Amino acid sequence: MPDFISAGVRLHYALAGPADGRPIVLGHGFCSDYSLNWIGTRWQETLTGAGFHVIGLDSRGHGASAKPRDPAAYSRPEMAADVTRLLDELGLQAADYLGYSMGARIGLELLQRFPERVRRAVLGGLNGSDDFERARLVARRFRGDAGITDPVAVSFFSFASARPVNDLEALACCILGDQPPLQEAALGRVAVKALLVAGDRDPIAAEAESIAALMPNASYVELRGRDHMSSVPARAFKEAALAFLS
Repeated sequence: MPDFISAGVRLHYALAGPADGRPIVLGHGFCSDYSLNWIGTRWQETLTGAGFHVIGLDSRGHGASAKPRDPAAYSRPEMAADVTRLLDELGLQAADYLGYSMGARIGLELLQRFPERVRRAVLGGLNGSDDFERARLVARRFRGDAGITDPVAVSFFSFASARPVNDLEALACCILGDQPPLQEAALGRVAVKALLVAGDRDPIAAEAESIAALMPNASYVELRGRDHMSSVPARAFKEAALAFLS
């Protein structure tokens, strides 16, 4: 599993499936990594079985990639640029993209800033809210403030702290990284075909359907009975993504 340097930050990635298959980059969620998000949930198996050449990226601050302790290292535009630099590293002009949660937000940034590098995009569990106060609460909990009782902050902390690979300070910096607010006009200019997917019990992705409606070439699929965590392995998610990508 190789590494490369992206704007001075060492990033880790994995390759799977036929080398001559249709390339697809996979972006994971906050506090997760490629292996947890996409291998354990059998996405890698599903995509390689369908003939895709899977490119799994551990985002900066996550998994086996370097973990800077500076919020300035984690702007979403910079994390979107990491994807284009990975494509450059592999000699690819463009690829499909599949992202979940944080990976979906990175993917949406990718579609706005680097549309020529994406053929089609599947964005799952997309959080369209710019809740900076919530981000600060998450960061405070990660930095040891046990008095934070916000349920989302507590949930993220429980998930992140259970995995030895995680650096909680780096993750706090990540969630505090600059994230440009979504703008209707910019979304209306996204020409890349995209599929947005979210569970009907997922409050984090409650705005996904309305975001899809603002994008001229986007469609939306709702996963019945699924929340933010249980949406990832859902068969209906895989089936919708494969149908869209093919």
